[in-house]
Amino acid sequence: MKVLVTGGLGFIGSHTVVELQNKGFEVVIIDDCSNSDENVLDGIKAITGKKPLYEKLDLKEKHKVEDFFQRYQDVAGVIHFAASKAVGESVEKPLLYYENNIGTLVYVLKELCKKNKASFIFSSSCTVYGQADKMPITEDAPVKVAESPYGNTKQMGEEIIADTCKVTPSLNAIALRYFNPMGAHPSGEIGELPIGVPQNLVPFITQTGIGLRDQLSVFGDDYPTPDGTCIRDYIYVVDLAKAHVVALERLLNGKNESNFEVFNVGTGTGSSVLEAIKSFEKVSGRKLNYKIVDRRPGDITTAYADTTKANKVLGWKAEYTLEQAMNYAWIWEQKIRD
Repeated sequence: MKVLVTGGLGFIGSHTVVELQNKGFEVVIIDDCSNSDENVLDGIKAITGKKPLYEKLDLKEKHKVEDFFQRYQDVAGVIHFAASKAVGESVEKPLLYYENNIGTLVYVLKELCKKNKASFIFSSSCTVYGQADKMPITEDAPVKVAESPYGNTKQMGEEIIADTCKVTPSLNAIALRYFNPMGAHPSGEIGELPIGVPQNLVPFITQTGIGLRDQLSVFGDDYPTPDGTCIRDYIYVVDLAKAHVVALERLLNGKNESNFEVFNVGTGTGSSVLEAIKSFEKVSGRKLNYKIVDRRPGDITTAYADTTKANKVLGWKAEYTLEQAMNYAWIWEQKIRD
């Protein structure tokens, strides 16, 4: 069965391609390499023994999206990762984010609506909850006003899919609301490859640990948390990748209860920034150079998932700990610097 993975050379996308191929799916990747590298294809092949089909294509070009689906009429499912994802950049360049994250989603959905049957997995985010009123966060928690254009594109994306599913019975979709992905594949063949200054905590930690960055800034230690730093739900990227495969199989096997479903994907455990730093220091044996600085605008205090629905309904559960994931992130950092 053929599956399209948009943004399949990216961090989460590449790990999902590996898990799909390990399950026997035939994968075709679309990626414009604006935030990824074609060498990732070699890493995927090294792990799975097979190089996926690949098309370098910009999904913002509507006619090219139409042409792709004309040529690949046997695509049974789509996992849609392709999107810009830096919160700070989205504040500075909102139109870039609305064009890239919303326009491309619409073009892909338009093509899927032409099919007799289509399955669609959407890469969503826990940012839709904002600062939730209660912890852990369930799927029933209210969607708050977005803190950034990036967050808004995830909210709007879900609304667009839900509206489309209402009038398109042939389309079945699941939105996976991720918490904080981290780590790298145990093989050391693929991992996170941030271009420029990392936007996420863990690659900034590992880059500081290896000497690429002078110092890690910890934004605030006066939050109402046990150690004063923000708390997040760090999920190992391979666990997250497996959730996509399970969600896709749910749709392909017709086990979904409605044609648009939403699931949180996290560990159910919150870890503070200082706990993440201590985890790195333990697995690496190195002292991390970090400094407490002022709070960063827009940062929420605490966010971790209630994973009951994913555990029971999807039959998926995160298996790796923060320390295990941090160890793989550190192995990967050392490899790419070598």
